[in-house]
Parts: sequence; structure tokens; C-alpha cells
Amino acid sequence: MKKLILSALLFCSTFFFSQKNQSYAVISYSSICCGTPTSKPVMDYLKQFEDSNRLNTFEVITQTGLGKEGEHNFYIGIDALDKGQKSTFFKGLQSVIDSQNKNRRKNSDGFVGFDPAVTVHKADLTKFKNLIISKK
Repeated sequence: MKKLILSALLFCSTFFFSQKNQSYAVISYSSICCGTPTSKPVMDYLKQFEDSNRLNTFEVITQTGLGKEGEHNFYIGIDALDKGQKSTFFKGLQSVIDSQNKNRRKNSDGFVGFDPAVTVHKADLTKFKNLIISKK
């Protein structure tokens, strides 16, 4: 029993301390009938923004298992951005997502959701299940 509790504690603390950011922007992928939209436009934008602003790689946490058709969320660490970069980043990200939603197939492709006013904090993420930490 002690080993089980110790293992669970070690796993949770490893996840908690491996996160470098305190604030995360949320991007949600939903489905209508045939799966979620591709994440390629958003990931390409992240890479382009990193390169053009000479930033380290964004911390991206993926939450999977939100639905039967692959619904998922991305949590993107935004602490490394100053106020001006954050504004530019959110405008560009909103533009990419709006373009992707506008060009989707109406009866089969799902939606990509993003609200720049919504941020999730590190403490909130510890309450979520099915999280995968990655750098994109």
C-alpha cells in the first residue's frame, strides 16, 4: 500500500513540476460527425511565431479523451511572452483559427475553438485527466 501511495505521489509531483508555465491559452477541437479538424495550421503558426520572435519552443499540453471522435484541447504556455507579443500572438492565432473554421467542410469537419480572454493556470491543469506534456 505504501508503494502505491508513494508511486502515485511521485507521478503527480513529476507532472506538476515538469510544467514550466503558470498560464496557458486554451484551444479546443470539437467534432460534428467525422472527427476533429487537423491541428496542423495551429502548430505551423506556433512554429512560425517562435522563429520570427526568436522564442524558445512553446510548451504544449494536450488533453485527450474528451469525446468519441478525438475531441481534444491544447494548452499553450504563454508566460514567455511579453504584453505586446501576447497581443500579437493571440491576434495571429485567432486569425489562423478563424480561417480554418471558415474553410472547413460544413457537414463533416468539426470546429476549432479559441477565446483569448480565457487562460488556464497551472493549478487548474493538475485537476484535468489525460494530459500529455510536449513541446511542439
